[in-house]
Amino acid sequence: MRLYFLVISFFSSLALSDCFESIDSSRTVIAGGSLTEITYFLEKEDKLIAVDITSNYPEETKNLASIGYVRALSTEGLLSLSPTLIIGEDDMGPPLVIDQLGVTGVDVRIVPEEQTVEGILRKIRCLSSILGVSKSSQDQKISLLNKDVNKLSLLVAKNLKSPKRVMLILNMQGTSPIVAGQGTSGDSFIKMTGSENVASSFEGWKPVNSEAIISYDPDYIVITERGMGSFANIESLANDPSLKFTSAAKNKNILTEDGMAMLGFGVRTIASALKFSEIFSKK
Repeated sequence: MRLYFLVISFFSSLALSDCFESIDSSRTVIAGGSLTEITYFLEKEDKLIAVDITSNYPEETKNLASIGYVRALSTEGLLSLSPTLIIGEDDMGPPLVIDQLGVTGVDVRIVPEEQTVEGILRKIRCLSSILGVSKSSQDQKISLLNKDVNKLSLLVAKNLKSPKRVMLILNMQGTSPIVAGQGTSGDSFIKMTGSENVASSFEGWKPVNSEAIISYDPDYIVITERGMGSFANIESLANDPSLKFTSAAKNKNILTEDGMAMLGFGVRTIASALKFSEIFSKK
C-alpha cells in the first residue's frame, strides 16, 4: 500500500512540475479548448498567437492561427509560428511531436487534467502560474467562480440522496447514439451533477443500440448541440426509434448543451454542471 502511495505521489508531482512561470510567454500556442477558454478568463489572450480546432470559445479565437487537431499536431507547423511557449493537456500529441519539440528548446508545458470541479480550479491555478498571473489576481478570478462552486456542491449533495439516471449522447452514428461510458468526460460530467450514468457497464464512447438504451431507461438524456444537428428539434429526437421508449423521451426530459462547455472541463463546465444539477434536483 505504501509503495502504491509513493508511485502515485511521484507521478502527481511530476505532472504538477509544469505549473511554474514561463520565462517567455509572449508568443503562446495552446492545444486544448479548455486551456484557451481559461486564458481568456484570465485576460491573458494578448499572449496567444495560435490555438487548436477544439479552441472555439470565445468567438475571438477565430481570429487566431490554427494548429489543427490537438491529437494530430505537426512539429513543422508549430515551429513555423516561432512560439516561445506551447501549452497542452494530456491528450496533446502525437507523442513523437512532443518528443521532437522537447529537443528544439521551445518551452512545452502539459497541464494536468482532472475531470472534477477541484480539477478545473487547479487547472486555472496552474495556467495562471505559467502565464505569470499574480497570486492576488488568481485569487480574484477564482472568487468569481466560488458562488457557483458552492451552489453546485450543495445541489450535488442533495441529488446524491436520490440520483437521477442520465445518459449522455455525444452524437449519432447512423441510427445509434454515441454514448458516454465509464472513464469518459461525459461520465465525469454526469457525476459532477450528483447523478448516475446509466451506461456504466462499458468504458469509453460507444454506439449503443435501441435494446440496450431501453434497458438503461434513463430519467434524462443529455445531448451535445453537435449531436442535435441531425434533428429539427427536441421533439424529433424524442421520437427517434432508438430513444422513444425511454422514460426520458416519454417525459420530454431531453437536454442539450454546447459540447465543449460540458465536456471541456474549463470555466464553462462549472456553469453547465450547475445548470443541469438544478434541473435534476427539481423532479
